[in-house]
Amino acid sequence: MRVAVIGSGIAGASAAHQLARRGAEVVVVDAGRTGVATAAGAGIVCPWTSRAGEELYRIASVAAVYYRTLVEELAEDGVTDSSFEVVGGMVVSADPAELDEAYERISARASSSPVAGEVRRLDQARELFPALAPELGAVHVAGGGRVDGRRLRDALLAAAAKRGVELVSGEVSLNGGQVQVNGSVLVADKIVVAAGAWSTELVAPLGVSLGVTPQRGQISHFELPGVDTGPWPVVLPVSSHYLLAFPGSRVVAGATRETGSGFDYRVTAEGQREVLEHALSVAPGLADATLVETRIGFRPASEDGLPLLGALTKHPDVLVASGFGPSGLTLAPFSGTLIADLALGSTPSLDLAAYAPERFSAR
Repeated sequence: MRVAVIGSGIAGASAAHQLARRGAEVVVVDAGRTGVATAAGAGIVCPWTSRAGEELYRIASVAAVYYRTLVEELAEDGVTDSSFEVVGGMVVSADPAELDEAYERISARASSSPVAGEVRRLDQARELFPALAPELGAVHVAGGGRVDGRRLRDALLAAAAKRGVELVSGEVSLNGGQVQVNGSVLVADKIVVAAGAWSTELVAPLGVSLGVTPQRGQISHFELPGVDTGPWPVVLPVSSHYLLAFPGSRVVAGATRETGSGFDYRVTAEGQREVLEHALSVAPGLADATLVETRIGFRPASEDGLPLLGALTKHPDVLVASGFGPSGLTLAPFSGTLIADLALGSTPSLDLAAYAPERFSAR
């Protein structure tokens, strides 16, 4: 079987890798868009701390477990730099009542997860993340992980290439259920649309409205020279903003969630203010850090906050993997395995009814 995967972000790269591991002939087509979410993302893999609803948590909890398998699969293909690392995650607050609620919620979810690990209260959150404000306490979950979107994408594509996957760059479109690249038809038995925030416009010629729109995220990177930030855990304040650290004295703060932004690829004054204000209110120890860069990514946001996974009704050979919103780096690697199942005629390991890609077209 020959499969064309449109999009080389995490979802597309994961699907390509999985398909190739199972014996399919795979071509990945990428248009080289500016602002792909994967290229900007610094990922938090810690679904037990999320306030997301149960349907999103259902797939996120399984996706977090899958990361351990993914690391093993990449190693089998000779790729060891996935960037995924378990460093722990913690919800921080100065309000004991908020921490009480977080502890109960996280403990309940973690108790049924094989990888969440111990959940505990900390009176001083900066014991583990020294840049934090001294008044912050925390609920810490040992199994939380971090991942660099760019490095994970590169790892997946490198492993896929070792399995014979071809990567083609160029303008891509869907016409009559066929993939066209730079005006020429690319022959394929199955097509995977994993084009992120551009997925809606890509499938529009097929008479389908996915309801996926770009949501701009501005994410700032700081450097703390001479500070070993590698062991620091992921930090999740009660707001939607976050902090996470990487080796090399790097701390990442994010992110704005700018619905209605379109594909406006700019660092805005308001966006930068929002990121800095939230970061410094939680971590005043970053005040003297070097602001290295602010990245822009367009998250593929769905109308109901759930991903779009599955085949199109009138075009069953076209499968969609999009709509991950701010959860892309948690959900997309596992979603690639589900799409590979569908493409090859296997029953997915998770019921995908709630994620039907045409659920917004049907209204």
